Amino acid sequence: MGSKVRKIILRKILDSRGNPTVECEIYSDSTFSRCSAPSGASVGKFEAVAYPKGIDAAMEFANSHLLPKLLGADVYGQKNIDRIIKDVDGTENLSKIGGNVAMTVSVACAKLAANLKGVQLFEYLGKGRSFPLPLSKIIGGGKHALNSCDIQEFLCVPLSTKKIHQALEANLAVHKKAAEMITKKINQAVGRDDESGWVARLTTEEALEILSSACEAISDEKGVKIRAGLDVAANSLFDGENYIYKLDGKKFSKGEQIDFILELIRKFNLTYVEDALHEDDFDGFAELTKRAKNCLICGDDLFVTNKKRLELGVKMKACNSIIIKPNQIGTLSDLIDTVGYAKENDYSLIASHRSGETCDDYLAHIAVAYDCRMLKTNVVGGERNTKFNEIIRIGEKIGKWA
Repeated sequence: MGSKVRKIILRKILDSRGNPTVECEIYSDSTFSRCSAPSGASVGKFEAVAYPKGIDAAMEFANSHLLPKLLGADVYGQKNIDRIIKDVDGTENLSKIGGNVAMTVSVACAKLAANLKGVQLFEYLGKGRSFPLPLSKIIGGGKHALNSCDIQEFLCVPLSTKKIHQALEANLAVHKKAAEMITKKINQAVGRDDESGWVARLTTEEALEILSSACEAISDEKGVKIRAGLDVAANSLFDGENYIYKLDGKKFSKGEQIDFILELIRKFNLTYVEDALHEDDFDGFAELTKRAKNCLICGDDLFVTNKKRLELGVKMKACNSIIIKPNQIGTLSDLIDTVGYAKENDYSLIASHRSGETCDDYLAHIAVAYDCRMLKTNVVGGERNTKFNEIIRIGEKIGKWA
């Protein structure tokens, strides 16, 4: 069966926010694969820009310069395909092709290779078979929800189950319980943000009190240990000198921000805190990681799935976990390098969606293939739960998560 690339099609489709994004189809002689790209609202300055000069310019550049060079390539040669992508672009951060076009082409090639071998994508990518715990947003704020909380994401994760249905049911129950509690507090209906987190004008502590109470209530009801977490998205709070919490009416220096986060971890027994400081503050992350107890301190904008930035983090002991977002780095080969280095240095892997998503399910396969500790995406909304529905199917294939 031929494993050569015979045709590649790029097209514009819509993401979950109704914005245009790119989808790639790659054909061999006998079959084809498809991959589509998400886009984030909260993005780090060090990640590959999704569409540097707009989606049309990125697709035009790829159609003219990249796709002809990939025709005839062997889809089993992932490193060669990704080398071609990077060589054609010729920049460090994919500033011509863009992270989204690069990622869709790269992942579509891996999907096609899996199809040709008659295996699922997770089986083709790696040997991991672990169940990624669902890390789900319950309350939204920051850039994801106007007129809401200062902090971007208030999250929950069920820690004491290895059964996918039990874990998802726990998060769904927390989501519903939190809505009841918010509605009762503010005496009006609540809306949802881009990722189906609840939107309400709550201070940080009010939101955490509601979330913690919901987690506790559902933990007792379901017999599952559920803990709260945060994605602070501190870049959006940082004005160059201080962290500004407009709704909370607070202004923190670097040291005060660290103390504030540590107090939240202690008071609300948080198990996960992401992007607690701005994306250049390796020293601050190192101090927070050293002082935080029994909590994952995770870097997203700090690392942007980039091995070079993770190497600095490891050297400085900044964070103990890393977000994995394929379109931040652009190619599957670079993602694999980052994942491997993170594992070598005992960093937990958190596979993550973006705020503007598609119904593609490749993220679920990446989470399993590389033994990610958690899969961060909501269990509400079609473009979100499509990832966990695929985890259910993968669990049936593996045979131990039902």
